[in-house]
Amino acid sequence: MTMRAAIVFGAVALTCIVAPAFAQTPYDGLWNVTVLTKAGSCEPTTRYPFTVTDGKVSGATDVSGSIARDGFVKVSIRGAYANGQLNGNAGSGKWNGASAGIACSGRWEASRP
Repeated sequence: MTMRAAIVFGAVALTCIVAPAFAQTPYDGLWNVTVLTKAGSCEPTTRYPFTVTDGKVSGATDVSGSIARDGFVKVSIRGAYANGQLNGNAGSGKWNGASAGIACSGRWEASRP
């Protein structure tokens, strides 16, 4: 896995192994995210699990972000940025970032396990 792939969703790292018993927001819990590179020399496809707790995104790498009550996603990971929309048990959006002078961008897709 390239650093750019790790940057993007080093796991949007949007998921936990077990969903919380009492979710605080509609999108809390485990999410599986697939990152698809459309431009640049990053990994073509990378998958990450992420956790959303009280609307905050966490995962295996340095990630920060949030999911609004309406499902709007806004996440940053080491210089890469992603946004999009969750609706029910699925979602998608776009990402872009640059590291070591290499720019990449693409789409991401998320689903609950």
